[in-house]
Amino acid sequence: FIYGKGIHILIDWDGFAREGLRTEGIFPLRSAPIQILHQEFLGTTGSPFIDYIFTDERVSPMNDSHLYSEKFIYMPDHFFSKGHAVQAEILPPSIEYKPRGSVHKYVIGTGSPQENMCGADISMMPNKVAPDFVFCNVHKFLKYNPETLNTWLEVLQRTPGSILCLLKNPPQGVQNLRKYVSDYEGANDVVEFHLNDRIHFLEWEASPFKHQRRNGDLCNVVLDTFPYNGHTTTMDALYAGVPVVTRSDLRHMSARVTTSANIVLGIDDLNGDGLRGYADIAVKLGTDEDYYNSIRSRLVDTALMTEPAMHPFWDVKNYVKNFQIGLEMVWRRYIVDELPSSHIRISDRHYLDDEGNTTAVFGEEYVYIDRDEL
Repeated sequence: FIYGKGIHILIDWDGFAREGLRTEGIFPLRSAPIQILHQEFLGTTGSPFIDYIFTDERVSPMNDSHLYSEKFIYMPDHFFSKGHAVQAEILPPSIEYKPRGSVHKYVIGTGSPQENMCGADISMMPNKVAPDFVFCNVHKFLKYNPETLNTWLEVLQRTPGSILCLLKNPPQGVQNLRKYVSDYEGANDVVEFHLNDRIHFLEWEASPFKHQRRNGDLCNVVLDTFPYNGHTTTMDALYAGVPVVTRSDLRHMSARVTTSANIVLGIDDLNGDGLRGYADIAVKLGTDEDYYNSIRSRLVDTALMTEPAMHPFWDVKNYVKNFQIGLEMVWRRYIVDELPSSHIRISDRHYLDDEGNTTAVFGEEYVYIDRDEL
């Protein structure tokens, strides 16, 4: 069907995600002359039937090109598309928190993370005292591993008065996670830190817009996961004005999404070198109020920026233009030699070899050739 329609470029938005249920093997059949991977599955397919992958130069440095079976299409700024700034359902962040008023129960869009306490009641807080700082992560539990959890527990120990807010995803995993924390306390002789009492769980929120908005109400800082970062969840947090601490020392594509985002947003202070750097940054944010306020203010400013233009990280219209240029460059290359022999850098319209050297430049002209003429 696709081949019969004369489709020139076919884009895969699943890869190995969802076990490939939506694609049903159409890419191995070479249904189109050019096949590209974009976004949902973040990593190489290792296959001969995906020609290109959309990425950026921080997520997939050229010296890692040998780890990919695809050629790179380098987007300017950040490769991950996000429409937060143009969706009416999503409100821009603000430095000030909207007062809760006399309402005792958490209401989306009101209160600070300290007041909202991960949606819990004050009676559930250690010593029945509101927290001084709230660390968050709202990923699926399947992204957690001992290395990640141990680092979060270390951060809690080093940040007095802090709590950790997680998502019940899935709810059945909560008891296992609590057991892990209890075992950690016993093995490391840190029972006095009452770590389990300082970990709280949010209920699932079906509305993606309400879920995004909860970030700003409930979280001072998001602690990223590794080796698989937050992707959509990271974008949600950043647009809510919540800084995301990550690691910058890992090489897998899915482990570098937040690193690249923080660089483009001008808050690369939050990219830690290894576990120690990651933990140290989190602790500094949780214990140095001036430092935290400076980082958060810089982040919020990017989302509110309109002059001389929208910040490039949030400018989805410009993203679409660059995406289209990338497709045009791919098609032009196919016309020349029918092989994806070059990487593509959209910012300067250059074709690159595996060493990053320019091999050709895309001109202003765009040559269209009908499928029947190939």
